Formats: sequence, C-alpha cells, structure tokens
Amino acid sequence: MFNRFEHFIDSLDLLDDNPTYLIAVSGGVDSVVLAHLFKEKDMQFAIAHCNFQLRGDDSNSDAEFVVDLAEELGVEVHSVIFDTEAYAKKNGISIQMAARDLRYEWFDGLQEENKYAYLVTAHHQDDSVETFLINLVRGTGIAGLHGILPEKQNLIRPLLFATKLEILDYADVNKIVFCEDITNASNKYLRNKIRLDIIPILEELNPSFRKAIAGNIEQIKDLETIVKRQLGVFINEVISCTNNQVNINIALLKSYDPIRFYLFEFLKSYGFNGSDVNTIIEHLDSEPGKIFLTITHQLLKDRDTLIVTQIPADDAAIEYQIQSSDTSIENPVGLEMKREPAKEIEIERNPNIAMLDMDKLSFPLTLRKWEDGDRFVPLGMQTKKKLSDFFIDQKLNLNEKKNIWLLMSGGDIAWIVGQRIDNRYKVSSSSKNVYRIELSSK
Repeated sequence: MFNRFEHFIDSLDLLDDNPTYLIAVSGGVDSVVLAHLFKEKDMQFAIAHCNFQLRGDDSNSDAEFVVDLAEELGVEVHSVIFDTEAYAKKNGISIQMAARDLRYEWFDGLQEENKYAYLVTAHHQDDSVETFLINLVRGTGIAGLHGILPEKQNLIRPLLFATKLEILDYADVNKIVFCEDITNASNKYLRNKIRLDIIPILEELNPSFRKAIAGNIEQIKDLETIVKRQLGVFINEVISCTNNQVNINIALLKSYDPIRFYLFEFLKSYGFNGSDVNTIIEHLDSEPGKIFLTITHQLLKDRDTLIVTQIPADDAAIEYQIQSSDTSIENPVGLEMKREPAKEIEIERNPNIAMLDMDKLSFPLTLRKWEDGDRFVPLGMQTKKKLSDFFIDQKLNLNEKKNIWLLMSGGDIAWIVGQRIDNRYKVSSSSKNVYRIELSSK
C-alpha cells in the first residue's frame, strides 16, 4: 500500500518536496490511513477536523479522537464546530450541501492563514466510481463522467489509486485505529443508496464491476482531453467576442456535427442545460429576436449570430416600456399587440394571449421580472395572491419561474406573461376597447 501510495503521487507529481499540507481528517478509516501514510513518508502536514453536530455524542467523540490522533502523529490540529442544520435552513439547501460549503470555506481560510500548499482529502477509487454513477443518474456531459480528479487547483487526492477494501486491509495489518460512522450504513442519502443498494446488484452481474468502471473512467479522462482539444478548434473558428458579448456564428455552427454536442459543451458554462440547447437549435432558422435566459446570462437569436451576454446583477430592476402605439416588441420577450373594439371580438382562452380592458391600462406599460412580495388578483378571483404561491399552484420549476415576465400597468400586474391576467383588467360587458397582446414565437 505504501509503495503504491509513493508511486501514485510521484507519477502524478502531486506533492512538492518541502511544503506543508493540510489533511482533512474525519476520523474515519480513509482519512486516518491517509494521515498515517503521510507520516510514514515523513511529510510536513497538519490536520483539520470539522464537527458538524449531526450525530450527537458520536460527533464529539470523533472530534476528540482526531485531537488524540494529531498528538500521536506529532502534528498540529485545527478543529471547528458548525451548526450545520441552522446553516442549511437559513440558506435553503440540503444538509450535505451545507456541510460541504462550511468545510471548504473553513479549509480555504486555514490554507490562506497558515500558508498550507495543498488541501489533501482521502477520496479513494470507490468514491470515484460512486461519483461516476451519481452523475450518470443525474445527467451530465463528459466532464461529469471522469470521476474524481486526483488534483484540482490546490486540492489533491492521493488515495484515488486504492479501493475501500485495500484501505481497510492496510488499517487492519498496521493496527490503525479509526472511528466508525454509523450513517455510512444508512441509505438515506443518494451516495449511500448507490453504494449499499445499486453497486451490489451491478457486482452480481459483473464481480469486477468496480474495476471495470475505474478503467472506463481512465478512458473517459483521455477522451475528455481529445474533446477539449477539438472544442478549442470549434471555439477558434465559430466564436468571437466583442463589446462584452460572445458571438456564435450560426452558419459555421451548422457545419459542426453533432451540432448539439458542440453547442452544449460551449454553452453549459453559461448555465444552459441540454433542454435549452435543444430549443436553441430548433430556433436557428427562425426570425431574429428569440431570447433564452439562465440565472446569469441571456442568449439572443440574431439574424446570423447567437449572442450571449451576462445579465447584470440588478437585472430585476430593469424595465422595458411598451407605448400605446407599439404593435410588437422583440426584447425581452416577443410580444404582438393591437387594439380592437370590444363588440367585435371573442375572448380567447389561451395563456399566451392577454385580452385586457384598454381603458383601464396606464401607458406606457412596462415589462419587468417578478420579485418576492409581488401580488396580483388572478382571473376569476377577488382577492390578491402572492406570485410565489401562484407559481407553486402552477407547479412551475425554478427555470420556468426565473424566466417569468410581468406586464405592469402603473403599479399593478396586468398580466403574468404566458400565465394569467389580473382579474381587475379583464374584459367585461362594459368594456369598450380591448388591448390584445400575444406572446409570439419570436
């Protein structure tokens, strides 16, 4: 094990000669063995331990164990206690994500304060296989299938050559004491479910499943290198940058096959997902003006170009005006408007069409993004309702909600574009003129 450890880190040139390293030690077998390997190699290191207060007395016992381990190895130890549940609740994230955010923010601070060259974690080959399967289940590009990388900026993982069983065997042979985490036996979390339920079934089909996947991961890493090289050629030929915007030449884009792969690999860094890319491709030959949005960026389909720009942080405050004389607009969404006598029309029941009492509207109308606290009176109701509650009723997902625009008349919401008009602006028997506004394909 130790010889393979030395060979692995030497072959990747992961570790410099003299710097000090910070090893994240939970008290479990993986990180404890890692600390012992560093000690056996006579490397300079310190230990960092996080107490997330998620397992009661066991969490405190682990923290005490790690302090004793540091004393045994003769190295410095840093420890911290987090109120993980409170942090997760405050930020609206999962416990796992909260723990990850808290520990890496703390690790970063320790590295900067103490000038540690690298943070070292005890991820091993089984972790990499599990990560491969998690990303496969969730859906991912090639980058999500390369498993866990041995190094990333100032983070290194020198145990990726070893399986969990090999680490346990090393601990047993060398009489290394460690803590057992009872949560590892629970399939409450996705990673544990894959480890405890899915992988055993796959190993029934192929006893060498882990080894086979590990081999595939190495091949995918090589494939990723080739893909990155080819994407460089694509970017140099198809992409240009001017005036803080990214321009994608549509004609040149079409010459690349498969077009979806190239476009997705490029646009994913701007927050566009596979579904977005499919829709963008469908509109490559459509009229200009169609806009696609992520939380951070927008993509405009122009005549010959796809234009990607960053959405300003204060985009929610930007308003687009609609004058009474306007018959259509292209930004931020495509709308077509016209005025008609009320007696000559029939009300259309289509969420993409708003038919409003013209005489109740205050021009210029404005379009803006929705904000927390916004309220309106849904068609057919008499009392106001929070937009956030309305969106829940409509079962809109996060992506759909972030793309919602409001048509404002004065301070009122007259229409949640593509969803519902406000009851106060509906056409009634007393209406004389109707303002018809339609969300167009543009």
